[in-house]
Amino acid sequence: MVAIIVHGGAGTIRKEERIPKVIEGVREAVLAGWRELKRGSALDAVEEAVKALEDNPLFNAGTGSVLTLDGKVEMDAAIMRGRTLEAGAVAGIWGVKNPISVARKVMEKTDHVLLNGEGAVKFARLMGFEEYNPVTDERLKQWEELRKKLVETGETRHWKKLNELIKEYPEVLRSTVGAVAFDGEEVVAGTSTGGVFLKMFGRVGDTPIIGGGTYANEVAGASCTGLGEVAIKLALAKSATDFVRLGMDAQAASEAAISLATKYFGADTMGIIMVDAKGNVGFAKNTKHMSHAFMREGMDEPVAGV
Repeated sequence: MVAIIVHGGAGTIRKEERIPKVIEGVREAVLAGWRELKRGSALDAVEEAVKALEDNPLFNAGTGSVLTLDGKVEMDAAIMRGRTLEAGAVAGIWGVKNPISVARKVMEKTDHVLLNGEGAVKFARLMGFEEYNPVTDERLKQWEELRKKLVETGETRHWKKLNELIKEYPEVLRSTVGAVAFDGEEVVAGTSTGGVFLKMFGRVGDTPIIGGGTYANEVAGASCTGLGEVAIKLALAKSATDFVRLGMDAQAASEAAISLATKYFGADTMGIIMVDAKGNVGFAKNTKHMSHAFMREGMDEPVAGV
């Protein structure tokens, strides 16, 4: 039974009027993936779904990515095939429109898994990806306001106030997009993010870390969203697929993974989406919101919500 699920990031959507737009964004993304999935490829489905989210400035990935402390965009993305365990990822990449597509090229055209920074950009140019500026006016304005606020605390040297800023502005500080699909033969997972607003230059989150924020094998696939450092420390995406191997379905495994995050790092930290090799979908969060949408064989329209 084929299935696909997407997420647009875990956190809190503070402006109620944004919720319908966010729901429509994940709905459009899952439909973009579904069209490819019906043609038979979970790999194409995941890439197209994530690209749709990267191209939507409402989400913190691709166009609309957040800015680092020094006002730059450094994006991360990863994609993984469950049947072969092939994986490709980029970290700290800039100047491209769709990092998920560059990650796929890393998987298909190199012997490596992860390329970062300038090397990732050079590889993207070699693969024909044109120069693109993903910074939006809204993100630039937010960066100016948040950086000013952080500087005014007088604590930038030791980052004592960054957690307070994250709590105060969860909508713009934490967000990631992802997709997981099963085409009847294999599960594929993909994730993309602009990272965390005001992050240290060079900081890499869980998204491109295989097993941390993105993972797929023969039993299931997972894409995480939230505080990247939490997912890395728990190897959360891989841990979630381990729960499936132990006998859980995608929904139970998603809930178990989030329980693990809450146990060790508290609430308001993580969200996850999953698909298992039986075509079951799952999603869970310990945040107020996590935009998501899914389609399974036999459904006429996607289910979408926050």
